[in-house]
Amino acid sequence: MSQFIKFMKANKKVRENGFYAPTKSLCDEDGNPLEWEFRHITSGENESIREECTIEVQVKGKPNLYRPRVQTGKYIRKMIVESVVVPDLLDRELQNSYGVERAEDLLLAMVDDPGEYNDLAAFVQKFQGFDTSFEDKVNEAKN
Repeated sequence: MSQFIKFMKANKKVRENGFYAPTKSLCDEDGNPLEWEFRHITSGENESIREECTIEVQVKGKPNLYRPRVQTGKYIRKMIVESVVVPDLLDRELQNSYGVERAEDLLLAMVDDPGEYNDLAAFVQKFQGFDTSFEDKVNEAKN
């Protein structure tokens, strides 16, 4: 097989969906936390999410100079929402049951324990291929 053929899409490994139970407050009939299903997002999807969560911030003391800043919490929340397959966070009936109108708000209502939410965020970041968390990278860049 030539080197070129090895790069063809037919030879690319398929990334399987993953499962994780993000909260102990949603359980099956036996009391076991419900597992959610997650899919891998593409680099293009990630880029779109990051752009949507980036704002221009004025540099102090420089009236016409701005720098981009990623809104980390918003970025992670949107990445989690894009990753979730089950439950369907876009389902209107599910949203109505929690009294919310957006997938991001539903996520926060379903996983309303801050510690569990942080664990979910860490799981999704690792699942999406980030070896260190996005927040760690932001803090590293600041230093």
